[in-house]
Amino acid sequence: MSSIPARPEGFQTVARALETAGHPHAPVFLDAAVRTSQQAADALGIAVGQIAKSVIFRRRSDDAAVLVITSGDRRVDEKKVAAMVGALGRADAEFVKAKTGFSIGGVAPLGHVAPLVTLIDRELFRFEEIWAAAGHPNGVFKLSPQQLEALTRAPVVDVAT
Repeated sequence: MSSIPARPEGFQTVARALETAGHPHAPVFLDAAVRTSQQAADALGIAVGQIAKSVIFRRRSDDAAVLVITSGDRRVDEKKVAAMVGALGRADAEFVKAKTGFSIGGVAPLGHVAPLVTLIDRELFRFEEIWAAAGHPNGVFKLSPQQLEALTRAPVVDVAT
């Protein structure tokens, strides 16, 4: 019998997606939830800017989910995002879960239930190593900004304030 505790489905989904993509770093399940960039940075002993935070918007024209991945020490400029993808609305917890398969606080940059419109903010490229959510508030994984770009196939843009 295994002594390794079962992990939540969202975390397992991300672990499988990373393995399938050949990513060299398996996700880590932390002892405590890290729902904010600051909590994640504190738990990992890194700068808050090294957290690749996922922000979800709802595109008004077609109800598509728009995922913006930015540095934990930056804010997303909604006007810049809207200029690229169209008018945006707020995404509530139900919308985020339905469109990504993940709950707010654990939205990973990959492993979604359906394709998302995804943008990567260029501010992440200030760092060699970043950490992203792994499908659960306790889950994170290590990668470089270049690996994030390859995993998501998303454009790198200027969307932070």
